[in-house]
Amino acid sequence: MNRTASTRKWKWNLRRYLVAGVLVWLPILATVWVVNAILHIMDLTLKVLPPALRPEALVGFSLPGIGAVFALIVLLLTGLLVTNLIGRRLVIWGEEVLNRIPVVRTVYGGVKSFAESVFSQSNAFRKVVMVEYPRAGAWSIGFLTAEDVPEVSEKLREPHVAVYISSALNATAGYLVIVPRRDVVELDMSVDAAMKMIITCGVVVPPALAAAPPLAKPAA
Repeated sequence: MNRTASTRKWKWNLRRYLVAGVLVWLPILATVWVVNAILHIMDLTLKVLPPALRPEALVGFSLPGIGAVFALIVLLLTGLLVTNLIGRRLVIWGEEVLNRIPVVRTVYGGVKSFAESVFSQSNAFRKVVMVEYPRAGAWSIGFLTAEDVPEVSEKLREPHVAVYISSALNATAGYLVIVPRRDVVELDMSVDAAMKMIITCGVVVPPALAAAPPLAKPAA
């Protein structure tokens, strides 16, 4: 009996040590992999330079990460260009050309609208909310992207808001739901904490910021 209990304890300790090791190394390896992938993609931007101006030709060997510096310079120069009158006219002309291509205009327009919403100074993705989705009694965490949807509010004769619900493991994919304002419950957790909870499928749950009574369904 004692031998069986000792074996179980040994197996439990072994499992605990393995889990502790995974929890230490998995985030580190994932971070290294993501950063390395980003640097590799940025290094590909050097391909636009003439062969004589690439690091291999100038210093005789490849310089990992130099693409990040080059990409940053390109972004700064692009921002400087498009903030003046001539640059804005060039961007407008380019967008008119892209909007005439059937498939390209859909992808470009969607990505541009999403980027403008995320990087603008509005309240997009600034509030974490909770709505009953996909059915009554099942709550989903989402991000308030529009305080009002005028046409929907007018048709349904009550204020409606737009909520973006991210998919677990992949925050860039999700659903846009338009729900009555009275059915939305605002949360105190930050956007980063909500994203971490969604991506980890609820394994990482942020603590409550303040003591609060149990959540109840909003009154009609």
